[in-house]
Amino acid sequence: MQKLIIILLLVVISSPIMAQDATKKQGNIPKSGLAIEGYDPVAYFTANKAVEGKKELTASDGGVTYHFSSAQNRDLFKADPTKYKPQYGGWCAYAMGASGEKVEVDPETFKVLNGKLYLFYNKYFNNTLKSWNKDEPELKKKADANWVKLSKDL
Repeated sequence: MQKLIIILLLVVISSPIMAQDATKKQGNIPKSGLAIEGYDPVAYFTANKAVEGKKELTASDGGVTYHFSSAQNRDLFKADPTKYKPQYGGWCAYAMGASGEKVEVDPETFKVLNGKLYLFYNKYFNNTLKSWNKDEPELKKKADANWVKLSKDL
């Protein structure tokens, strides 16, 4: 009986740690643990633009740190983190749909669609948001399927 209690305690204690590791592994999160290169995830929704967050206004979720431009945005995030996190772990939505690859993003190139945040690669004259917009329904369908598959592989 004592062994069973110890095993159960280990499972309960390790579950949040394993969830944090999965978030960091599947998401576009550098070793620093800072999401979206420090941009405020809530501002994409409330200001409809990319706004850099402040180092002194932070919140963590799943072992990942987010910066915010205001205390109000931080509090909105804390109340419902899933609502504000970027889709596909913060990887480029277009690449996820086109090839199922994890590609870096430009946090200033984004789209809010049906209450969800999508980020895109935009460097070297290659703005993937433009390509996404040309075939959004099909790319989104493929990206959703590819993300489920990638998430299962972890």
